[in-house]
Amino acid sequence: MTRVSVIGCGNMGGSLLRGLARTDSYHLTAIDLDPDALAAVEDVVDVATDDAAAAKEADIVVLAVKPDIAEHVLADLDLDAGQQLVTLAAGLPREFVAERTPASVVRIMPNLAAETGEMAAAATNEGLTDEVREMLDDAGEFVEVDESLMDVSTAVNGSGPAFAFYLIDAVKQAGIDGGLDPEQAETLAAQTFKGAAETVLRDDRSVDELIDAVCSPNGTTIEGMEVLWDSDADEAVVDAVAAAEERSRELAEAFDDE
Repeated sequence: MTRVSVIGCGNMGGSLLRGLARTDSYHLTAIDLDPDALAAVEDVVDVATDDAAAAKEADIVVLAVKPDIAEHVLADLDLDAGQQLVTLAAGLPREFVAERTPASVVRIMPNLAAETGEMAAAATNEGLTDEVREMLDDAGEFVEVDESLMDVSTAVNGSGPAFAFYLIDAVKQAGIDGGLDPEQAETLAAQTFKGAAETVLRDDRSVDELIDAVCSPNGTTIEGMEVLWDSDADEAVVDAVAAAEERSRELAEAFDDE
C-alpha cells in the first residue's frame, strides 16, 4: 500500500485525499495547521495531524499549499532521496522546489474533480515516476508536458472547472427561465455537460463533427448554434484561459526573483 501524505488540506488537497480514499490503495496522512481543514478530511484519511514531520514516513508527499508559503513549508520538511515530492501550487517552478529538498520532485496541476475520480491533470515530464503516474491514474486522467507548458495547463484544466461551472449555470438559468424548477434545470444542465465531455473523450470524431451530429437540418440545435456562432462566446472563453495563464506566469516570476 502506497503511503501518501498531503500537506495542505484545503480545496485541492482535500479533493485529492477524498479521491484517493475511494480506491482503498493508499495509507493517507493529512497535514495542516488549520483544525477545520483536518476535520473536513478526517473521515477519509488514516492520520490527521498538524505535524509536518509525519511526511517523513510517506512514499509520496503532496505539497498542496499556497505558492507564497511553499518556501516556508519546504524549510520545515525533512525528506530523503527515496521519497517523491509532488507540488501542485500554481506558478511554483519545479526547479525552485528541487533546490530545497533531496526528494525527487514533480510538478503537477490537477483540479477539483479528483474528489470523484474525474480529475484532469498535467504533470511535468521531469521527475515523474511510475508511482506518481499510478496515483494520478487513480484520481482521473493526466497528460505529461514540458514544464514550459504548465502555465497554460494551469489555465486549461486547473482554472477550467470554474469556466465550465459558469457555462453550466448559464444553461441551468435558461432552463429555469423556460419553466423548469432549479433542481431539474441543474440536473439536466450538469449531466448534459458531463455526457458531452465523456463523448469528446471516448468518440473518434472531432468536436466539430460531434456538433454536426447533434445539429439536424432545420432542427432546434442548429438554431441555438447559429446564435453562438454569431456571438463572441468562443473568444470570451479563450480570453478567460489566456488571463489565467498570464496570472500563472506572474506567480512564477516572483520565484524567479528569489
